[in-house]
Amino acid sequence: MLSVLPLIDQAVAELAPEFRALSIVVDAASLTHPEVAQAALDRACKAVQEGGPSWGEAHLAAWAETFRKFGAKPQRTPCSAEALRKRVLRDGSLPSLDPIVDLYNAISIEYAIPVGGENIEAYVGSPRLVVADGTEPFDTMKEGAPAFEYPDPGEVVWRDDKGVTCRRWNWRQGVRTRLGADAKSMWFILESLPAMPLEALTEAGDKLIEGLQQMMPGVQIESSLIGPGAK
Repeated sequence: MLSVLPLIDQAVAELAPEFRALSIVVDAASLTHPEVAQAALDRACKAVQEGGPSWGEAHLAAWAETFRKFGAKPQRTPCSAEALRKRVLRDGSLPSLDPIVDLYNAISIEYAIPVGGENIEAYVGSPRLVVADGTEPFDTMKEGAPAFEYPDPGEVVWRDDKGVTCRRWNWRQGVRTRLGADAKSMWFILESLPAMPLEALTEAGDKLIEGLQQMMPGVQIESSLIGPGAK
């Protein structure tokens, strides 16, 4: 199993001192039960329509305020969990994209938490959460063709040695490290602020792990807590 040690830059820690996350590393096995993901997504969409967790609104509001601290406009570029939730409330469901993506999207909307999934074999060096200086390349698609753009100076981004892997903390993922069911080594990051109880973060991680185990019997998984409360 690949070793993954996500690093949080001191400038980010000062911006959100109570930020904590679950880092989950997966050595994948054969995907034999993809239907698990669709069932999880259906349940999660129903939970959102029924109101979601009692602390969910406060958690998403806290993310919006954190985005404002580094200059992002959450009405235009909301955190990933808020964007997914809005789609469910508007359309009643989310379209199926890929079994692995569907599963972590289900966890995201059910628990009102940004969840990222990455093909960790595509990384160059360790993932790290930093304040960008604006020179870091971000690979994306424009009008159907590969393209590069650059973060705003002061923007919080995930990156590796090669460039940005996710802009505005957890708003938009790059192409290079995008995760799919064919990946052999996967990395998931569940990101929370104090409005989300620690036990809820743990429960969300456990549910993601359970879903992966059901979908890929024999999968190997390691989980670790980053930030306050970590041991």
